[in-house]
Amino acid sequence: MELVIDHMPGWVRLTLNRPAQKNALNTALLAALVDALAACAADPALRVVVLTGADGNFAAGADITEIETKTAAEGAIDPRKAYWAAIRAFPKPMIAAVDGFALGGGFELALMADLMVLGPTARVGLPETSLGLIPGAGGGQRLMALAGRARAMRMVLSGEVIDAATAFDWGIASYLADGPALEMADVLAGRLAGRAPLALMAAKATLLAGEEKSLALDVERKAFERLLDTDDKAEGINAFRDRRKPEFRGK
Repeated sequence: MELVIDHMPGWVRLTLNRPAQKNALNTALLAALVDALAACAADPALRVVVLTGADGNFAAGADITEIETKTAAEGAIDPRKAYWAAIRAFPKPMIAAVDGFALGGGFELALMADLMVLGPTARVGLPETSLGLIPGAGGGQRLMALAGRARAMRMVLSGEVIDAATAFDWGIASYLADGPALEMADVLAGRLAGRAPLALMAAKATLLAGEEKSLALDVERKAFERLLDTDDKAEGINAFRDRRKPEFRGK
């Protein structure tokens, strides 16, 4: 199972489970996650979701085998767009427990959570420019809202990956755990599950309403789609696979 679902009293843990790929987010995994979240949203007994990754990593990006040959036209009708929108629309509190790598699409997923817990091994970043791309699921926008323009520009333009302590200091995460993030996230989920569920959902909705309106999410997505047709995207992915430095030509 690429998504492991564990039910607890009042909450549920969803574990991204593609350890051989460091839990890279392929379309099938995103679809399974969306289905699980829909079931959680419909179940009044479940008040909180914890999202984590298997074997010491959260999610080391999107699955580049799906991006490699994708064109801009295909990107415009990609079902992943609807999946990301469904994750954003999940009405109940969602906690991301981040240990190990949360890069690219994996970091974008963590940024969609309402609370992010970082363990000491966590490493987060948006390295898409090294592949001739940019974040395509709102990661750049959300990062700028949390960390500010200077730090978002630094991370997105350079592809810099930062450690847990830095991410917490920059306001990207809600909590910095002394041990595995999942342990703290599970405790936090139990506490939230004991609070008034309607109030939790109302609080989330009102807090996000203003933020979502201020983010240029469509602009970021359309720019990502245009880059799918470029030679630089092909060179970036080939270089990544060959473990060599890419030679970008601006085409």
